[in-house]
Amino acid sequence: MPYQHIFHSFLQILNEMSPYVLLGFLIAGMLHGFVKETTLTRHLSGNGWKSVIKAAAIGIPLPLCSCGVLPTAVSLRRQGASKASTTSFLIATPQTGVDSIAATYSLLGLPFALIRPIAALTGALFGGISVGKLVHDEDKDKNQFVNSIQERKKDSFFKKLGESVRYGFFDMVDTMGKWLVIGLLIATLITIFVPDSFFVGLRQYPLVAMIAVVLIAVPMYICATGSIPIAMSLMLKGLSPGVAFVMLMAGPAANFASILILDKTQGRKATAIYVSSVIITAIAFGFLIDFVLPASWFTINAVTDGHNAHMHMGWFETTCSIALGSLLLYSFIKKLISRFKFKNISQTEMTKTYKIEGMNCSHCKASVEKAIAALKGVESVDVDLPSGLATVCGEIEDNKITEAIRLAGFDIAVK
Repeated sequence: MPYQHIFHSFLQILNEMSPYVLLGFLIAGMLHGFVKETTLTRHLSGNGWKSVIKAAAIGIPLPLCSCGVLPTAVSLRRQGASKASTTSFLIATPQTGVDSIAATYSLLGLPFALIRPIAALTGALFGGISVGKLVHDEDKDKNQFVNSIQERKKDSFFKKLGESVRYGFFDMVDTMGKWLVIGLLIATLITIFVPDSFFVGLRQYPLVAMIAVVLIAVPMYICATGSIPIAMSLMLKGLSPGVAFVMLMAGPAANFASILILDKTQGRKATAIYVSSVIITAIAFGFLIDFVLPASWFTINAVTDGHNAHMHMGWFETTCSIALGSLLLYSFIKKLISRFKFKNISQTEMTKTYKIEGMNCSHCKASVEKAIAALKGVESVDVDLPSGLATVCGEIEDNKITEAIRLAGFDIAVK
């Protein structure tokens, strides 16, 4: 039955990924809980190659998607980071992360997992140095907005550990959960319904195939981990490893929303360099994989073929899949409850609701909440990510709310 094939294929991909995704979430949480975020800005003020390298090195392990990295980058910029180092951070961060590197190894093997951060570093250096050379970095306003990246208080070890668990297994799941599931579903549908012959013609034209993937991948929103099963399914259907690698790198790095925000915060020239760096690096490394490196390095087993009804379901992998599925279900239910709660909020003179555009993850939500909460006169603020609504209680003018949101890197319209 087709439905059985879909179910089996989905479970097999999930079983392959879940242990590594959970491990990545744990490491991400430890980075968040134990590493002071203000250290990110201490070495990123210059336009030289050293600050660009530092920005890329900091960004590569961070598990932020292309939208989640934007508020962080805006905050870095307002705290003194140069356009060059900010661009480097913007390129390197969404393409990789400890979670996606681990998941890449689980489905695509060690060579892909090693080349992915190398390609991200190369693109970040190229883009950052180019911005430093070609884009004027004007003096920033001295009266900058106090943003979301602040010095962490000296908390106890156990408090930091609790914060690490909360961030890694709840905030990260809220951020990536939907896109991870979408990536798994797309990979499963490609595996089941797309015939192998569909991609046969593109094998002879690798550049055309890579450009086609870029045209599809760059506009859409998908996280670094969610792109992995899609890339794997493309390889299983006959496309080359280099073409799949373009999907891995170009898909997570940019989308229309992030490009529009970058155009406002970094400028048109810096944004053009950013997008060009992502595309050129992805295609260059795609050709390196297809025509220079040994093909045996990039062979994957078709263990996820939906027509194979016999699946390896080890107890450890199954336990990890159940744990990940439970976290995803909890995140989904929590968002439904939150949306219902926001629909029933009554509007008063002290309480107003604002529609915020550009939020896609929990990092965006946290940045908006902290931006509004820092304003004098705000008593409380609550942001509902699914609906994009922010409910603010207090005596404060709309224009101050609007200014704070825009300084945080988002657009706003009063409902």
